[in-house]
Amino acid sequence: MSLSVRVIPCLDVDRGRVVKGVNFADLRDAGDPVALARLYDAEGADELVFLDITASAQDRSTTYDVVERTAGEVFIPLTVGGGVRSVGDVDRLLRAGADKVGVNTAALQRPELIAEIADRFGAQVLVLSVDARRTPTGVSTPSGFEVTTHGGRRGTGIDALAWAERAARLGAGEILLNSMDADGTGQGYDLAMIAALRGVVAVPVVASGGAGTAADFPPAVAAGADAVLAASVFHFGTLRIGQVKAALTAAGYPVRTPCSRGGSVTPPGEPG
Repeated sequence: MSLSVRVIPCLDVDRGRVVKGVNFADLRDAGDPVALARLYDAEGADELVFLDITASAQDRSTTYDVVERTAGEVFIPLTVGGGVRSVGDVDRLLRAGADKVGVNTAALQRPELIAEIADRFGAQVLVLSVDARRTPTGVSTPSGFEVTTHGGRRGTGIDALAWAERAARLGAGEILLNSMDADGTGQGYDLAMIAALRGVVAVPVVASGGAGTAADFPPAVAAGADAVLAASVFHFGTLRIGQVKAALTAAGYPVRTPCSRGGSVTPPGEPG
């Protein structure tokens, strides 16, 4: 592998606060998104993902003011998703400070949206977010994985791998693969799902869902991920960005060395 593995904290935001639960349920407050973004930037995160996890379920737009405040505090790429339904939404998010925009539910409803966004802004701007799970009883897909929507609350019966492959052909520049079965469990990434997706798409794959220890990250890369994303382990202080990068380096994977900006940042909730 010649390209550095990216380590990406994810800010799951609901009503302006970062939240985290297990399988997108039993959400608990994890802090202020601006303060956490500032911390992760200082610690050497390669990118940030900001997901408004209730925007689609509540049929509303992403909270733009929170995006603007977050973007104003970081110097690393910011991907924003949640409630994106049109080219106009993408334009507004980019103007608010996003570098990339994630789409999920609206693209499933109208796949042409992917091509429209890619044609207008370039494939490098577009991240397809795929919330996938193993097919439950009574549902059958060729790969055994199903796409879900609305924060994993609704099954679609759509094959997750076939959908990702189609989206990449339409212009998605990256796939954010979130295992709904593993999300928030701390039991490790869904390696079989990552490997299966890697086998059908050539665009970068971001693995999400299940990280519990630093040892969980290298296997995700070995399975085919170009970047590893996590939330709970960072938000609640279980791991620091540097520990994850050290584990990846020890496993033989290149990582980016954070730029020295001087000073220090106190994690939210800890004494200064």
